[in-house]
Amino acid sequence: MPFTVRLPYVSLPVLLALLLVLAGAGSVGAVDRPTVELSKSQAGTGGSVTVSGSGWRPRALLTLLVCGQAEPRRGVTGGTNSCANTDGRAVTTGADGRFRRELPVVEPPVPCPCVVHVATVTGAAAEADAALQVAGHTVEPLPAEAAGGRLSLLADTRLRGSGGLLTWFGSPPARTLVVTVGNVGTSPVKNPVFQVGTSHGVYAPEWQDQRWRGTIRPGDKPRIELPVELGAGAHGDYTVSLKYGGKVLAEHPWGVDRPWGVTLFWVLVLLVVPAALVRGGLAVIDHARPRRPGHAAPPARRLPLPAPRRASATPWFAPDGDPPRGTGT
Repeated sequence: MPFTVRLPYVSLPVLLALLLVLAGAGSVGAVDRPTVELSKSQAGTGGSVTVSGSGWRPRALLTLLVCGQAEPRRGVTGGTNSCANTDGRAVTTGADGRFRRELPVVEPPVPCPCVVHVATVTGAAAEADAALQVAGHTVEPLPAEAAGGRLSLLADTRLRGSGGLLTWFGSPPARTLVVTVGNVGTSPVKNPVFQVGTSHGVYAPEWQDQRWRGTIRPGDKPRIELPVELGAGAHGDYTVSLKYGGKVLAEHPWGVDRPWGVTLFWVLVLLVVPAALVRGGLAVIDHARPRRPGHAAPPARRLPLPAPRRASATPWFAPDGDPPRGTGT
């Protein structure tokens, strides 16, 4: 009797469902990386280009900038200081992660090569670049790509430090950003320049260049420590970001307590100073007010003097005694 194996009838529908799930997962993964496209690759100052993109986070707020000294492969090497920030535009992506926006073409503050730089303002950091030739603008070659070295984040970031008494009274909060990076390139990186930014709420980060002194050789994993400081009286939820070579390497939240010492100071000022002024004013008024005759102050009360002792009515001689000498009888 031959041995046969019968497959269940439901095996074919189940197999088709698995194939559809795998196909759907592959299509979702294909659009995870945000992209940017331009309506034209070259334009002159005063013109405009249409910027469109896909693969972005739904309902995300983006900024569009024309930046110099940048390439799509390397990003904006000089950070946002190389961009025409005053002529940028903002756009919000749709539910499908797409957007479309007109962007005026202006000359960036540094020479080209230039790109249209698109980056998120809130939430998880994401950015993308598209090459743009600004007609008539100076073009200079980019510097060597950090001698062939590339830095990447190897460990989670952390903020070291805490507030003190001065911070409680409004002194600028300060911390130290500690990260561990590694050189995954083929050449050493000497004295890399990092950009540290702090953002509050929906505002974009304010970047500051900070140079780390030292040489990171291929395969090295140094610990980088960079100071971070906020303005006086700052409080609330902040985000500290680290950027290198135009790419955001790390982000770390920073919750800053309210400087209650300043509040206490103003409460005391509002309570003590008016009370002192009122008391001083009443004293001056009482001193300067003239005295009326009918309302003169009563005289000081004097204690009564004791009554004089009366002399006893005794005869000038004793009844049974002799009269004093020299007197007649």
